[in-house]
Amino acid sequence: PPTTMNNELTIDKFPALRSKHVYIKDKIAVLETINAIRQSGVNNLQIVTDFDLTLTKQHIDGRHVLSSFGMFRHCKQLPQQYLDKAKDLYNIYRPIEIDPEMPVNKKADAMRDWMMAAQNLLKGIEFDPHELEEVAQAFDNILRDGTEEFFEKLYNVKVPIIIFSAGLGDIVEAVLRYHNALFDNVKIFSNFLKYNGSQLDGFKNDLPIHVYNKNECALEKNYLKIFQKRQNVLLMGDTIGDANMVEGIEDTKAVLKIGFLYEHVEASLNSFMENFDIVLVDDQTMQVPIEIIQNIL
Repeated sequence: PPTTMNNELTIDKFPALRSKHVYIKDKIAVLETINAIRQSGVNNLQIVTDFDLTLTKQHIDGRHVLSSFGMFRHCKQLPQQYLDKAKDLYNIYRPIEIDPEMPVNKKADAMRDWMMAAQNLLKGIEFDPHELEEVAQAFDNILRDGTEEFFEKLYNVKVPIIIFSAGLGDIVEAVLRYHNALFDNVKIFSNFLKYNGSQLDGFKNDLPIHVYNKNECALEKNYLKIFQKRQNVLLMGDTIGDANMVEGIEDTKAVLKIGFLYEHVEASLNSFMENFDIVLVDDQTMQVPIEIIQNIL
C-alpha cells in the first residue's frame, strides 16, 4: 500500500554501500530486501555467518590471516608428527578446495575425505584445552574491525547469531570469548574437539562440517528449531558455498547475502555477484553489516 512508501529506506541512508569496493548486481532488490526485513522487525531476524575469513579478516597488511585450524596448529603441545601429517593433508587437499575448474561434487567428496583424515590424526594426542585461550590472545587482531560492536548491537536486541564453521569450534569460541563477543545469543555449529580422558579423540560431531555441506548441516533438527521462528536472514560468507548455507530451509522470507571477496577478484567477482546480493572487495571491516543493522533496528 502507498501509505508505507514514505518510510521506506532509500540508498541515501547507506553511504557505505556507495563505496567503490562495494559491488551490487541489483540495488533495487537489495533495498527491497532491507525494507522487508526492517518492516517485519527484529523478532523475525537472525544472522547466519561463516567464521574464517568472514568474521576474521582475510588479510592484515597483505599477510593472510590463519584459519581456525591454522591457529590450532600453533598450540605448543601438539607433537611434531601431528603437525607434519596435517601439513601433508593440507598440501594434498587445499589445491582441490580452491581449484576453479573442479566440479563441486568432486570437491565436496575431497573435503569430506580431508576432514575424516584430519579427525583421525587428532586421536590419542595428550592435550590441555587451556592453551586455546593463549592462542586466541596471540592472534588478538584477527577479527574484522567492528565485529565486537556488531555482535553487541545484535545482543542488545536479542537477534540470534548462528555461526556455521567448517573450522574448529573450540578456536572460534576462544577467539570470540577473548574479544568479549561470545554472548548468549551466539550459537556455533562447527567441528568441536572430543576428549577421552586427557587425550583428543577426534571431533564430537558425527558428520564433520566442511565447506560444501554446511547447508545439509543446517537442515539438522537442532538447528531447524532455532531457525523456524525467524524467517528473515542476514547471511555473511567468503565462499560461494557459504551463499547456500540456508538453502533448503523452507520458511525463509527475506534473505540478504553479503559476500567478502579478497583473492582471485577478477576471476571470482561475477560468480560472487550472482550468489551474493552485496559483494565487498577487500573490505576488512564490518562497516557495511553494521550500517545495515543500524538502519533495520
